[in-house]
Amino acid sequence: MNKSTVQNTETPYAETPQLNDRDLISDALSMEKHLSSAYETATQEASHDALYQMIFSQLRDISKQQRNFYDLQFKHGWYALTPADSKEIQQTVQQYQGYKQQLQ
Repeated sequence: MNKSTVQNTETPYAETPQLNDRDLISDALSMEKHLSSAYETATQEASHDALYQMIFSQLRDISKQQRNFYDLQFKHGWYALTPADSKEIQQTVQQYQGYKQQLQ
């Protein structure tokens, strides 16, 4: 099966030893993903509601910034997606429905 990718035209960037725009945005996106994961864990382990609310607020902000970096990379053609076909989607739905039934 031949899958095409969804990608914008790639914005050229300098391929030098120095960091370029693509490298910086990629690094920032990676950092935001790690921060998001850490804040998610912190919200689950917060011992006080006020602390939970503060951490959760930060998690929302980080998530928004992560999406901004993703959108920027996608806009410049530096992030490509491979769409799933309907058969793959249905298989995944069935798999998770099976998991759900096992937990009931």
